[in-house]
Amino acid sequence: MDRLASFGSDPFDKPPCRGCSSYLTEPYIKCAECGPSPFLLCLQCFTKGFEYKKHESDHKYEIMTSDFPVLDPGWTAQEEMSLLEAVMDCGFGNWQDVAYQMRSKSKEECESHYMKNFINNPLFSSTLLSLRQIEESRSADGAIAFKPTEDPPRPTFDSVLSRDMAGYMPARADFMEEFDNYAEWDLKDIDFVDDDSDVLHSLKVAVVDIYHSRLKERQRRKKIVRDHGLINLRKFQMLERCYPKEVQELYDVMRRFARVAGPTEHDKFIESHALEFELRREIRRLQEYRKAGIQSFCSAKVYERVKRVREDERRKRTMLCDVLQYIQDGRACQQWLSKQAAIDSGITPVVTTITMSTTGRRSAPPLNLTGLPGTEKLNEREKELCQVVRLVPGAYLEYKQALLSECRRQGGLRLAQARSLIKIDVNKTRKIYDFLIREGCINKA
Repeated sequence: MDRLASFGSDPFDKPPCRGCSSYLTEPYIKCAECGPSPFLLCLQCFTKGFEYKKHESDHKYEIMTSDFPVLDPGWTAQEEMSLLEAVMDCGFGNWQDVAYQMRSKSKEECESHYMKNFINNPLFSSTLLSLRQIEESRSADGAIAFKPTEDPPRPTFDSVLSRDMAGYMPARADFMEEFDNYAEWDLKDIDFVDDDSDVLHSLKVAVVDIYHSRLKERQRRKKIVRDHGLINLRKFQMLERCYPKEVQELYDVMRRFARVAGPTEHDKFIESHALEFELRREIRRLQEYRKAGIQSFCSAKVYERVKRVREDERRKRTMLCDVLQYIQDGRACQQWLSKQAAIDSGITPVVTTITMSTTGRRSAPPLNLTGLPGTEKLNEREKELCQVVRLVPGAYLEYKQALLSECRRQGGLRLAQARSLIKIDVNKTRKIYDFLIREGCINKA
């Protein structure tokens, strides 16, 4: 048996069988006498003795297969090609996906074999060095890849993060859709033939030159995105938040000029403006101290503390003015101010009982039920209860139904049971419970 390499791992890359026209799969037969074009047969046609024109069934033949070791005794040539194709499809380092695509080797076997024979193999060092030098000598850069220390995100297809990253695929170090994505369409049908006139030939060459310029523009944009760290947009936005608001606005405006400056120059420009902003703010602060007659930093600390207290008081007065627009009750405002003062001083405020005035109006403002859903289902006494307790009618009806159902089920209801059913303020629950008892809707257990 003569063991020769196959055309490739993909069956569609192989020529069809001359007998049944099916795509060849290894092993298959090659006639050693017919030529110069190879005469190939599948095993089924070979066993039937297929003959065609000059080919006869008694010709000498060769068995074509890639089931032989090349670099490692435990790896066949077919597995070597499958490993290289899997690494090309899944990306270097994704050994779990590589092993899943191969199916015949484990993750550890794929990684150790690839690193041993294709990365750390001394036979390939000179070749890899020459390829690296050729790559560096090219004017256009290669694909935009993350650095290993950047820990790039790997979003799923058509996710929000994938759209934020403009369709970037870290495993392939490329974008799902290129800039000027249909540039190849303009020259896909161009074919240079000997019968072309000089004008037509020059026109085709000009189209190819235009295509090359579009490719250079595509690579230039990729280089800008990569050098300025714009691939991981969320990480870039987190770095922007470290600056003050004014610097963030400048950062957003100056991003469009990043294409005309390198990443280091652009960052220096932003940092210099951030430093300028800090210096200007410090100068204004010192001018304020000087205007207030402060001449030492110890006095400045006292000034800053007093200033914060004064601003808090001004903010409270502003809030009080807003409250007074809706509350026209002086006693209620005084009670609210006393409560806030107790909270500010660290004392637990005492809950005082709201008494009725001589006119019958309550000190605390009642809840306005106008326009609230469910108000039409309440009687006058229930409306008064909702106003006093400050409970919307819909919630009251829901709580009432729950208490009535539990009372009918147990034949009575205790206050503790009512509080376990209604998860609201215990004082409001007690008022609702006492009201339903007085109305005869429920009875005590």
